[in-house]
Amino acid sequence: MATEGPAVRRVQVAEHPSLLKLKEMFNSKFGSVPKFYVRAPGRVNIIGEHIDYCGYSVLPMAVEQDILIAVEPVKTHVLQLANTNPLYLDFSTSANNIQIDKTKPLWHNYFLCGFKGIQEHFGLSDVTGMNCLVDGNIPPSSGLSSSSALVCCAGLVTLTVLGMNLSKVELAEICAKSEHYIGTEGGGMDQSISFLAEEGTAKLIEFSPLRATDVKLPSGAVFVIANSCVEMNKAATSHFNIRVMECRLAAKLLAKHKCLSWEEVLRLEEVQAKLGVSLEEMLLITEDALHSEPYSPEEICRCLGISLQELKTQILSPNTQDVLSFKLYQRAKHVYSEAARVLQFKKICEEAPDNTVQLLGELMNQSHVSCRDMYECSCPELDQLVDICRKFGAQGSRLTGAGWGGCTVSIVPADKLSSFLANVHEAYYQRSNRSLVPEKQSLFATKPGGGALVFLEA
Repeated sequence: MATEGPAVRRVQVAEHPSLLKLKEMFNSKFGSVPKFYVRAPGRVNIIGEHIDYCGYSVLPMAVEQDILIAVEPVKTHVLQLANTNPLYLDFSTSANNIQIDKTKPLWHNYFLCGFKGIQEHFGLSDVTGMNCLVDGNIPPSSGLSSSSALVCCAGLVTLTVLGMNLSKVELAEICAKSEHYIGTEGGGMDQSISFLAEEGTAKLIEFSPLRATDVKLPSGAVFVIANSCVEMNKAATSHFNIRVMECRLAAKLLAKHKCLSWEEVLRLEEVQAKLGVSLEEMLLITEDALHSEPYSPEEICRCLGISLQELKTQILSPNTQDVLSFKLYQRAKHVYSEAARVLQFKKICEEAPDNTVQLLGELMNQSHVSCRDMYECSCPELDQLVDICRKFGAQGSRLTGAGWGGCTVSIVPADKLSSFLANVHEAYYQRSNRSLVPEKQSLFATKPGGGALVFLEA
C-alpha cells in the first residue's frame, strides 16, 4: 500500500551477486562492511510524455535496472560518497552544510538532492555522517530516469540512517520537490513510480493528491526499450525548462482568454479544472485562443497586461528569462491530446478488446508524432529508431522520457519478439558504430518491476 513505507527485506548477501559485489567493493574502499543497502529502480514511461508537470496523469512502469547504494552510518558529520564507476569521482562534504551547484549536474549532486530533501523535511540541523558506495545499471542520460532513481535512493538511504518513517507517497513527493535543487523543473512521475511500482503491473500515476492505480498490460505483447545512444541530460540543457515555461505561459493565456484569474494559474490542467470541460473541449479552446506563430516576450506581456520586468521576475524561471520566443499553441495542443491518450490507453487495457495491442500501438504512434511535431522533443536518431522498430514488427513505437535523445519504447507482439530484436539490432546498431555500446543497455524486452526497498543482511 502507498500509505506504508518502502519494504525492508532481510537477505543473504552471498546469494545476490550485485549486493555481494557491492559489499566487497565497499570493504576495499572504506575498510568496513555496509550496515544496509538500498535500491531504487529506473522507469520507462509507456505513454504520457511531458504532461506530469502540467498536472496530468502518466502511465509508467519500473524497469529491473536500478541504482543500488551500500551504506554505513559513521560518528563524524561527514558524507563520503563513492561510485563503482571510475568515471564518477569520489566526493565528501559536511552533512550539515549541503551545497548543490545548479551549474554542474555532477552525479553526487543528485545524491545531495535526496539527502537534503529528507533533512529539510524533518528540520534537522545535526545529521550523522555516512559512507556510501553507489552502483547502478540504468544507462545515464537515456530517458530511463537514472538521475531521479539516484535522488530517490539517496532519500531512502537518509531516512533509514535517521531511523525515521515516511510513506511511499510522502517519500515520492519529497524527492520530486528536492530534485528541483539541481535546476530541473520536472513533475513527479519519476520519483512516484520509483517508490510506488509493483512487480507485474504498470501504474497510472495521478497528481494532487498523488496516487497510483494498477494498469494490467496485455499478455500477448512485450514492451521493448531501445537506446538511441544519443545522450541528453535534462539538468544540463535548457530545452526541458523552456518547455515547462511554455506550458505555464500557455496556461496563463488560456485562463486570461476565458476570463479566469490567470495570476494563480501555473498548469494547463488547472485551466481545464476551473472551466469544468473535457480534454477535447480544451483542444478546441486552444485553437480559438492561441495562434501557431511563436510568441515574443513582448506579445505575452501585452496579452497579460504586465511589464517585461514582471514577466521575467514573477513568471519565468531564472534559466528561461532570456528566451526570445515561446511556442504556446503547439505545447498546449500536445499536452491536452497526450493527456487524453493516457486515459484512452488505460481504458483499452481495462476493456481488453481482441485488437488491444493494435489499439495501444496506435496511441503510442500518435504520441510520438505529437512529441516530434508539436512538442519538438525528438531528434533524428529517435525518429529513425522509431521507424525501424515499426518496420520490424512493433505495433507502436515512441520516444520515452524527456526526449532529445535517450530511448524509445515499443509494443511488440510476443510471437514476433525474437525476430524483432535481431532485425532492430542489425538495422540500427550494427549498421553504425553504435554496436560499441554494451549490448544489454541498448535493446531489451522489459516487464514491470518492483519499487524502492531496503536490504538488511540476514
